[in-house]
Amino acid sequence: MRALTTALFQNLMDSISQWDSLTPLLLALCSIFAVAWYAWIFFTKPSPNLPPGPPGLPLFGNLLSLDPELHSYFASLSQTYGPLFSLRLGTKSGIVVSSPSIARQVLKDHDVTFANRDVPVAGRLASYGGNDIVWTPYGPEWRMLRKVCVLKMLSNTTLDSVYQLRRNEIRKTVGYIYSRVGSPVRIGEQIFLTVLNVITNMMWGGTLEGDERDVVGAEFRTAVAHMTELLGKPNLSDFFSGLARFDLQGVEKQMRLLAEQFDRIFEKMINKRLRRNNEGETGEESKDFLQFLLKLTEEEDSKTRLTITHLKALLMDMVVGGSDTSSNTIEFGIAHIINEPEVMKKVQEELDNIVGRENIVEESHIHKLPYLLAVMKETLRLHPALPLLVPHCPSETTIIGGYTVPKGSRVFVNVWAIHRDPLIWNNPLQFDPTRFVDAKWDFSGNDFNYFPFGSGRRICAGIAMAERTFLYSVATLMHSFDWKVPEGQKLDMSEKFGIVLKKKVPLVAIPTPRLSNMALYK
Repeated sequence: MRALTTALFQNLMDSISQWDSLTPLLLALCSIFAVAWYAWIFFTKPSPNLPPGPPGLPLFGNLLSLDPELHSYFASLSQTYGPLFSLRLGTKSGIVVSSPSIARQVLKDHDVTFANRDVPVAGRLASYGGNDIVWTPYGPEWRMLRKVCVLKMLSNTTLDSVYQLRRNEIRKTVGYIYSRVGSPVRIGEQIFLTVLNVITNMMWGGTLEGDERDVVGAEFRTAVAHMTELLGKPNLSDFFSGLARFDLQGVEKQMRLLAEQFDRIFEKMINKRLRRNNEGETGEESKDFLQFLLKLTEEEDSKTRLTITHLKALLMDMVVGGSDTSSNTIEFGIAHIINEPEVMKKVQEELDNIVGRENIVEESHIHKLPYLLAVMKETLRLHPALPLLVPHCPSETTIIGGYTVPKGSRVFVNVWAIHRDPLIWNNPLQFDPTRFVDAKWDFSGNDFNYFPFGSGRRICAGIAMAERTFLYSVATLMHSFDWKVPEGQKLDMSEKFGIVLKKKVPLVAIPTPRLSNMALYK
């Protein structure tokens, strides 16, 4: 017993750097719980027929051995323990899926059972108590939110109606980059500002100009990045419910402050719009999402009503989910194009053939650019925006792949690993868009060799908007400019794990105009 306790605390101290702000209170609690946990596992039997997995410590299980780069760490564990393995995460079971056949069982064959989420503390705070489309449990409320998003807010008809908003923001970005010709440009930052302005325009019609655009955009990007970081961070409160009240890592406190920051913005916009509506200043010409959602909250005959809380939670999804995922994917895509001269040549030749150098790219062109679409698909193969998707949570104990997956466990689908599996893909680490030219692969989630937006009932609601945003942005930047990395520098394509995958080293490149008429940059 003494040797076990000594080994436990030695491992704890060796791993303590992976957990922020572990307090003396936590260490005291650990000493108490370790003895109790050891006694519990000594006198009880493990759950029958769990998937295999690495051995863990008393109390903590495998928590202290988790690598910060979870997607690649899980992929390496699957080489040892197979395509379905289990982890003990404190008092919770973690199940990791790393093969198309097992993913199909989870996301299609048992879709309804796995349609819920294991909502982390950070997720609950960021979504007004889990009232958004990401975290709401499967049922009438979720179906109502899904209908609002897919059939109303993000339908092709709605996106067509606000095309001019997207066009205006893209043209502003082109103008800014033109003013920086010959100088290094942080492409990720500019794309984030563009996407953010598009989203805020679509939400409530407001836009940012001049210096305010840079200041507020930088503030938003920092807040969004911090929020997604907290959402993907292992939190003791999620794995030991008895410790949640102590918020030992400060995740709850940090997320509460961020959520309040966003809520103040949402409240300001909602109140401003309500005053305008009451004063009769907003007529039928207002087509933004806020006006549409406010009308839905007034519908009395709906079985499941949209509340103001739902409304703000959907706005949060749009700001956080729409801006960070799209801008990071675009940054990866442009980095690969710059890094592969042959790919850049093919992209620009296709654009010149369809658009010409005497015109600018319009969104109507993007469906005539099959090679660029292949570039997007290949980017999402190598760098899926959510590498482990959003974790699922079975509503009842289920048999998957011949093993027991307990009710309430946290199920990770490692789409990142599946997309890089050499048994599925030739030269899986090579960026090769031609594998998607004239190929069957799409974003529908029906083929479990390739499903970057997920599959089943919980498939991403914003696929249509994500596709338009990527294709239109990348087409415009590659058509308008040639790009090269600063002298003496080399592109670093490494990733930084989070609930949203990011480029570890931001992309910096130097633009050169390539259109025949400089007036097209104005």
